[in-house]
Amino acid sequence: MRTVVRWARSEWGPLYGAARASLAERRWWAVPMTVGAVCLTSVAQIVQNQAWGYRPVQDIGAVRAEDPLWLALLRTPVSLFVPALDLPVWGALAQILLVLGLAELCLGWWRTLVIAYAATLAGTLYARVGIALGPGSPFGLPAADARIVDTGPSAAVVGLAVFLGWRYRAYATVAAVIAAIVVEVVLKNNLAGREHLAAIAAVLALCAVTDAVGGDRRHPARRHPARRRPAARRPHPGPGPSRPAAPGSRPGRTPPVSLTRGEKPGHGRKPAP
Repeated sequence: MRTVVRWARSEWGPLYGAARASLAERRWWAVPMTVGAVCLTSVAQIVQNQAWGYRPVQDIGAVRAEDPLWLALLRTPVSLFVPALDLPVWGALAQILLVLGLAELCLGWWRTLVIAYAATLAGTLYARVGIALGPGSPFGLPAADARIVDTGPSAAVVGLAVFLGWRYRAYATVAAVIAAIVVEVVLKNNLAGREHLAAIAAVLALCAVTDAVGGDRRHPARRHPARRRPAARRPHPGPGPSRPAAPGSRPGRTPPVSLTRGEKPGHGRKPAP
């Protein structure tokens, strides 16, 4: 049992510490984007299940590989918050609340948004490339996948989970996420699983670039506070050789120098001819 606890602390301790510190400092104000994403996903789910709301939600958030590229790029940010109709909405909400919330606590809202969008965009672009390659290629897709609606936060969640695991050295968690997606592709071999693999590949490339550029500055778990060496004390100058004080002068003061008329300070008297 102690071995499991030590492993858990080593695996998730840095991530837990960073999230706890941020949450303790700002409470729920630390995750405004996550709260907004949960509310937006809930509203999208309610609206698209209405007879009058299905078509508007599809028009602004449904992405298909057969759509023009400019339209797919325009709809991709909204598609993150449109849950898939064939999956329970509570799963999407739980993914957003847990993974997106941890990412916002540890990375900040704008980094979280950039990584989530990059992972989703990688999956969207891969669908077009895979259909162009065709089912005969190992990375190809059948032409029927061009009409599949591609929505939901799953690709963003997978990408954020991989990035968080890399950043906080939870490498076993990263390996588990990748293995789970590979098993999904082997068993189902559907468009969603392959898009998740594309999202993971894009995020791993982003991790490599960030690591090469930032080094240990990008890994809070790798930083160790440097030991401060005590500064060497300078010897205090002692009192110099004492001179006998002039009669009538105060102790500790230099006796005044008397000047005659016509003399300047710093110049002695002229010698007599």
